[in-house]
Amino acid sequence: MNQEQVADRKRVGDQVADRERTAERLLRSTAARSYDPEVDINWSAPPVPGKAFLPEHRCSLYGTVLYDRLSPQQRRELGKHEAASVAGTGIWLEFVLLRLLAKVAYAGDPASRHVQYALAEMAEECRHSTMFARLIEWMGTPCYRPSRLVQNLGRLLPTVAYGPAMWGAILIGEELTDRYQREMVTDESVQPLIRMVNRIHILEEARHIGFARAELARGAARLSRAELPYHRALLGRTAYIVARSLISPEVYRSVGLDPGYAHRVALANPAHQETIRFGGEKIVAFLTETGLVGAPGMYWWRRSYLLP
Repeated sequence: MNQEQVADRKRVGDQVADRERTAERLLRSTAARSYDPEVDINWSAPPVPGKAFLPEHRCSLYGTVLYDRLSPQQRRELGKHEAASVAGTGIWLEFVLLRLLAKVAYAGDPASRHVQYALAEMAEECRHSTMFARLIEWMGTPCYRPSRLVQNLGRLLPTVAYGPAMWGAILIGEELTDRYQREMVTDESVQPLIRMVNRIHILEEARHIGFARAELARGAARLSRAELPYHRALLGRTAYIVARSLISPEVYRSVGLDPGYAHRVALANPAHQETIRFGGEKIVAFLTETGLVGAPGMYWWRRSYLLP
């Protein structure tokens, strides 16, 4: 074995050891600080009169003529349905995430801490999906879902995504909603039950984000120049799909607006575009730093409004 082979073997060994240390730390955190939404949230508590379900400035129509024409009650109703849409999209994203994590566990060593943490995260994501479903039930809204095309693309993602693109797709889905939840959790104008859901999700999602970021950074450092365009293109397309799927056009029916027209107004609304950029600010910066935002994916990044 020559010196280069010895160095490669040592580098791989160091990466495995680092991965195991990260997983061990996250497993200890999971054991110490986890929640059961069925027990820790009072689902029998009624909504507090006058409290919002979504901060007013985060409504997709905020600042438009359509929004100005709505009564305060209609604005709260639209916010409730938009919150339900984000929750419904969150459930869909977690279903995709579960398949991606199962792919990691299936290919790995169950005796490793790395796979054991992937399994622990899958258990938490199952509870999160149930929690969001209960939240939608509590709000009394429809369960909004992404379009049929997007759902079909979601089925395809675990097959075509691997390495940094897989972990990047996970992070795009996790970090956009996490940013909104962190803003809402301290906003006393928002329904207390929604703030509790956000608090639980933030705490547990922090572990998931840390796990995915560490995996992505390790994988991105090993990418060849030939592989990089594929990962960039897939992440750009994923970013567009996730950002455009958060608010279903169907939410506008709740206040008597035409879904197609109101959706077009929302997409052209500078305030809504800024809200999307706010949600993606941290993950876009991280993916840019690791070299995964760039050609040939820039068309989709810009169309997503995550980049100006």
